[in-house]
Amino acid sequence: MKFAPISDRLSGLGAAKWAVHAEGLRRASLGEPIILLSIGEPDLPPPASVLDAAAASMRAGRTRYAHGQGEPDTLAAIANHLTQRSGVPVSPEQVLFTAGTQNGLCTALLTLVQTGDEVLVPDPYYATYEGLVAASGATFVPVATRPEDNFHITALAIERAITKRTRVLLLNTPSNPTGAVLTQKEIDEIGAVCERHDLWIICDEVYADMTFDVPFCSPFDRPHLRHRTLAVSSISKSHALPGFRAGWVASHPDITPRLVLVAEAMLFGSQPFIEDALAVALNEKHPEVERLRLAFRERAETLIKSFEGSQAITARMPEGGMFVMIDVRRTKLTGEEFAWQLLNEQNVSVMPGESFGKGGAGHIRIALTVDSEILRDACGRIRKLAEKLCAENN
Repeated sequence: MKFAPISDRLSGLGAAKWAVHAEGLRRASLGEPIILLSIGEPDLPPPASVLDAAAASMRAGRTRYAHGQGEPDTLAAIANHLTQRSGVPVSPEQVLFTAGTQNGLCTALLTLVQTGDEVLVPDPYYATYEGLVAASGATFVPVATRPEDNFHITALAIERAITKRTRVLLLNTPSNPTGAVLTQKEIDEIGAVCERHDLWIICDEVYADMTFDVPFCSPFDRPHLRHRTLAVSSISKSHALPGFRAGWVASHPDITPRLVLVAEAMLFGSQPFIEDALAVALNEKHPEVERLRLAFRERAETLIKSFEGSQAITARMPEGGMFVMIDVRRTKLTGEEFAWQLLNEQNVSVMPGESFGKGGAGHIRIALTVDSEILRDACGRIRKLAEKLCAENN
């Protein structure tokens, strides 16, 4: 029996990255007192009005097939949301509804690249990006960032990585796992490089509504970059609704028909009641959304304070998102070694930095998805292990 090469390309790019998390979940299911800080699933409740809208829509019979591009009212809501954010008009013709951000990224990549092409990705990067690029057949090219620069990618680093085969730059701002939020100046400098080399920009913006004291900027919001930018997002994080699988791709209107063709090959339409709920999520203000952002900021501050004065650990306040990267290199362990020892000795589950590329080596990623009291307890355990290791190894 023969198989298409896609499954070979994807081999090894999935479960291995999440092994510590999977083991933590397994132990928690057996009743062990595991503190799970290894996955970005919001723990606070979603907006009640969005849930009510989904339920009402189902009961009203909105359970039949939906339009392949998306329901008209939903596309209008997304377009209006992006118009208000950017100050530059966005039309429904520029929007594709997708089953979440991951589906949107996959659709965008399958539309833009193929075998022989290259996709540049700032490193560290979200753990699924390698698989997304591999599925398209293109070559994944990491571009290094530095902890000392708060993991901000530079235009110079991008330009140095470009070859004749480079077609796409895949950005993520705010970043998972680093919390880096690109400034307008950085976006414009990066955009100038993409203009010179005629590159597409795919921007994962799922944490756009979760920035701390820094403004969010998207290349899609810059008029001179919109024609080459595909902005991908969802309400999974902003509205604490990851299970809804409700997202979008926004792009130039000439791109949308091509995206629709690819999207319909994977999922011909979605659930109308979910799309109706998305429209309510974006059309209305929800106190739960602001509470969520403030909670993540407060928890990040709690975490940073917990490591103050430590000679074993370095932690930097994220600029956005719901994660913090912790530098454990002084322990002389890799991030993966530290994460396993932390789980085995302290019952705390975190993600190894190496799951997010070479740039995450010697780090662990902590999800801010428990309340501050539990997080403070977990940080105490992390600090205890790190300081013990430093005493033993130095």
